[in-house]
Amino acid sequence: MSINISPAVLAAALRRELLRLARAEEDRAAAEAAKVPYWATCPPSVQGHRAAAGILRATADSFLATAEFAS
Repeated sequence: MSINISPAVLAAALRRELLRLARAEEDRAAAEAAKVPYWATCPPSVQGHRAAAGILRATADSFLATAEFAS
């Protein structure tokens, strides 16, 4: 069985998934930060989740460029 998916459709689907994962990382960061009193330092994992979200968004943007180029 062969499925033909255009590069633009594939890039758009990958971008949506990367953005979903970025939102999940931001949600994890927010949930962890909410457990810490406002005067305390956030744990390093909060910064890690936020950094991961940023990298996922940057990668998603590269798929956007691919989708625009392919269409």
